[in-house]
Amino acid sequence: MEQKVKQDIRIGENIRRIRKQRGLGQTDLVRILQIDGCDMTRECLVKIERCTQHIQASQLQAIKRALNTTYDELIDKA
Repeated sequence: MEQKVKQDIRIGENIRRIRKQRGLGQTDLVRILQIDGCDMTRECLVKIERCTQHIQASQLQAIKRALNTTYDELIDKA
């Protein structure tokens, strides 16, 4: 059973900000995630970025790798 991280710190907004800083579109990020073995659709990423869907721990880990960032940056409350 996979754990989910409650987005009380708006992780999705941080993902969107970092993704845009990297010059990646949502489709680009999803392709990278799928190549890495993370089964995610663009619709799922949209919901995560809008903070309307919880993110699974495995998804967070894959996004961290794909965006070449840190957990600290992903969970930053600023």
